[in-house]
Amino acid sequence: MSPPVAPAGWSRWLVPPAALSVHLSIGQAYAWSVFKPPLESALGLSGTESALPFQLAIVMLGLSAAFGGTLVERNGPRWAMTVALVCFSSGFLISALGAATEQYWLIVLGYGFVGGIGLGIGYISPVSTLIKWFPDRPGMATGIAIMGFGGGALIASPWSTQMLQSFGSDSSGIAVAFLVHGLTYAVFMSLGVLLVRVPRTDRPVQGAPSTLQGPQVSAGSALRTPQFWCLWVVLCMNVTAGIGILEKAAPMITDFFANTSTPVSVSAAAGFVALLSAANMAGRIGWSSTSDLIGRKNIYRVYLGVGALMYALIALFGDSSKPLFVLCAMVILSFYGGGFATVPAYLKDLFGTYQVGAIHGRLLTAWSTAGVLGPLIVNWIADHQKEDGKSGASLYSLSFVIMIGLLVIGFVANEFVRPVHARHHVPAPREEALDAERQQPESA
Repeated sequence: MSPPVAPAGWSRWLVPPAALSVHLSIGQAYAWSVFKPPLESALGLSGTESALPFQLAIVMLGLSAAFGGTLVERNGPRWAMTVALVCFSSGFLISALGAATEQYWLIVLGYGFVGGIGLGIGYISPVSTLIKWFPDRPGMATGIAIMGFGGGALIASPWSTQMLQSFGSDSSGIAVAFLVHGLTYAVFMSLGVLLVRVPRTDRPVQGAPSTLQGPQVSAGSALRTPQFWCLWVVLCMNVTAGIGILEKAAPMITDFFANTSTPVSVSAAAGFVALLSAANMAGRIGWSSTSDLIGRKNIYRVYLGVGALMYALIALFGDSSKPLFVLCAMVILSFYGGGFATVPAYLKDLFGTYQVGAIHGRLLTAWSTAGVLGPLIVNWIADHQKEDGKSGASLYSLSFVIMIGLLVIGFVANEFVRPVHARHHVPAPREEALDAERQQPESA
């Protein structure tokens, strides 16, 4: 399916809303922690087991983005958004069946495997298109769209909580909630499918040069550069540190203050998830726009260095002050979101706009790895600490120390990023021919 080419006079500012309709929907993944306690109660699951659908979804996100990146580049954003709609909504419907029949493997299959494919294809669907429309401000452009993925839980968290209160938190109530999610998101994502356009090839976009300028690197060549793998480590470490909190946000804040005089209620924990989503969303547009001003390497120094400091503050003083805990967690999640929104522009700076979507898709395998590591570290350690009779903040102390170490590793990897050697560049005469060939299916 090829998207229609924008007619003369088409405003490029209509493209970010199309991307947002998809990203706000698939961003529901960040509200998975709302479903963890009901699923654990209804199906007798451990914290590690209830994290499995989310973990698999993130794994499939990275894998589908990596293997589907070239198809997205070839077939265009409308095809990609359609595939994302079908897979993401179907995942919820399969999960609804699993909850209704109390077959947990169906929830893992639906939400984790099928829905995860929708996450990956939907996530990368607008990236290269946005960079084409906004070559003058790539960090801001990708930040606007990708902030929707971070902000999805801002809508989904209270919405899901209200549905579980209305329909019940038993298996049948969870099934109805999954069903409503699937149908509603299908309608909302269709808006992006209908609205998206690609720029015309017979005239330059506002702010764009008439031909590709600067170094251009193909997706295959990018994999052979040390820059790609340094960025892979940077993204993996930053994501692992953020997703460890995000996946277990609601039970984490409840556990952290369970032994204090002011424990956290279920509704307050859901509110904490919403706050993290707001920070995640704000970081995506705020920090990525800042990267246009101070540079990509400098902004990642902030994400990784200050992020380690925030984790240290939580580990040392978090259980003595709720405002400190919430503030530090919000800063960490803003860096988490900012890292996602900035990395497409970082890739564009290093590898050019040619096949940047496919390169971005391959880089998201780092997200797949982090999607396993982050929740596994936090849940596995917390479960074993509980078995040892520990409670409260002590459940997470070791996890936070590990996260600090991972952020330091990411900081060092970022320092090794240098401009790509000329031997990896696409030769200039062939570069223009390849670009015209790549865009031909979209304008057919």
